[in-house]
Amino acid sequence: MDASSADAEHPTSSQLLRRAPDTVTVAFVIPMSGPAGIFGPSCEACGILAMDELNATKGINGREVRLVNVDGGRDPEVVALEVEALVSTGFVDAVAGWHTSAVRVAVAKRIGGTVPYMYGAMHEGGDQTEGVFLTGERPSNQLLPAMDWMGSELGAHHWTIVGNDYVWPRTTAAVARRAVRGRTTIISESFVPLGTTDFTATIAAIAEAPVDGVVMLLVGADAVHFNRAFAAAGLSSELLRVSPIVEENTLLAGGAESNDGLYSPAAYFESLNTIEGRDFTNKYYARFGPHAPPPNAIGESCYEAIRMVAQLATVTGSLDVTAVRHLPQGYFYEGPRGLMRIRGNQLSQDVYLSKANGLEFEVLAQIART
Repeated sequence: MDASSADAEHPTSSQLLRRAPDTVTVAFVIPMSGPAGIFGPSCEACGILAMDELNATKGINGREVRLVNVDGGRDPEVVALEVEALVSTGFVDAVAGWHTSAVRVAVAKRIGGTVPYMYGAMHEGGDQTEGVFLTGERPSNQLLPAMDWMGSELGAHHWTIVGNDYVWPRTTAAVARRAVRGRTTIISESFVPLGTTDFTATIAAIAEAPVDGVVMLLVGADAVHFNRAFAAAGLSSELLRVSPIVEENTLLAGGAESNDGLYSPAAYFESLNTIEGRDFTNKYYARFGPHAPPPNAIGESCYEAIRMVAQLATVTGSLDVTAVRHLPQGYFYEGPRGLMRIRGNQLSQDVYLSKANGLEFEVLAQIART
């Protein structure tokens, strides 16, 4: 997928002059810069795949689907102002994508209750803003069962948390503190700004702590820098790591030598050997070729977010926020993550735990079911 073809299929908001009445236009908020920019190419490709599949049939309720890229890797208020402009002027019918929860909070504050907003990322829960749907994993079906499994199977009971300093890592850490019980304890926590590259002090503190492992809540390039420093300090052979946000791009960027003892829980992996997972992976490479950015849970969550826009329109007959207030609960649709169930404004899905094996993930166990 070269830049010229991506621009033609997937214009930015600055290229959008007006919205045709026979289209459904979605503001597609994905990180194209900043620490999370490492996820951007996979996110974009997965969004295009979802758009292509919809447009190959009947689009959304007979209308062609169009995605308008918004760089979600910038300052949250900058992103929110751009999305607000697209929504308030009627250029877009919905908002979807993967971006940090700090961006989500800023965007929801400005557009909540006006258009459907499909937030694909793993999330901390609790956002009841009208029109916001949380379609990704959450601590109760992702991080917490992963920690339970690693305690029972690997003897990891004492943890330290290292995360970026914004709402998702801090709230996820708070959820973990409240949820751990029995022999499992969280010994310490530390949070660093997004964009941190020097983890010398953090690594030194971990080396002295009486812990079995590290819960990593670091985004993109920050996780890469941490993993390299962790391995260089010789801690990979001593301590386990688990992260709900480490995916295939992070493994590649860190290098195989940085990935020993690294685990990740997610609803999709490139190596996931389910019928639905294999089908998605095969379609992805058939569309973009063998040298495409690797498909992963973060990119695939963008596919789910676009699918959610379509499913919402199919079930309710429109994308009017007032029409979605009384959605039927329970079974909603099936996709690469298997059966998706809606409960309130959240989707539940099967979740798996994988171990890094060099530059790939080996799926070990299913840790949550819909």
